[in-house]
Amino acid sequence: MAKVLQREGTKLELLEAGTRLMLEKGYSNCGLQEVLESVGVPKGSFYHYFESKEDFALQIIRHFDQGYTEQILCNLRDNNLSPIERLKLYCATHKQRIEERKCTRGCLIGNLSQEMAGQSEVLRQELEKVFQSWTDVFAQCMAEGQKRGEIRNDFEALELADLFLSGWEGAILRAKSMRTVKPLTTFVDLTFTFLLAQPSAKKVTI
Repeated sequence: MAKVLQREGTKLELLEAGTRLMLEKGYSNCGLQEVLESVGVPKGSFYHYFESKEDFALQIIRHFDQGYTEQILCNLRDNNLSPIERLKLYCATHKQRIEERKCTRGCLIGNLSQEMAGQSEVLRQELEKVFQSWTDVFAQCMAEGQKRGEIRNDFEALELADLFLSGWEGAILRAKSMRTVKPLTTFVDLTFTFLLAQPSAKKVTI
């Protein structure tokens, strides 16, 4: 049992080190030797845990997704807040995390999607699966908001969720490029004022 726990602990350390380095450098520039040295694991031991670098990245994606869902997306299921408040809290929480890191890392899933979607079908499919699962969580929150009259209902909740996530990921990319959270602030202001708000009644001209 002790050896099993030790192996699981080492694997977790490798996944966390790999996550950090891939956030900083991307997949291609993340050297396995650098990962191993940061954890103090010999190179030969790496293949006890992972079949290849691609498999390593695949498991990093799953590890990141699990933590992100538990720590961040859980806000969207908080019944103590209204749906629109949950969405605003999600944006504020994530924006703060990005600002604390000086806008240097971006989103791991977004970063890898840009870099690896055309290079690895295995990783592309896994990244798309993650984005789809995130979209579903947003859609559930938005559907509840539509029922409460907080969010416009002239579009399907899934369509709004897909547009929201695409726009948010784009704003994160711009924040990373510009080294400022201004794109995130602009996205939040316009999204909650126009995209999600109930449309104003149209004026009738007689």
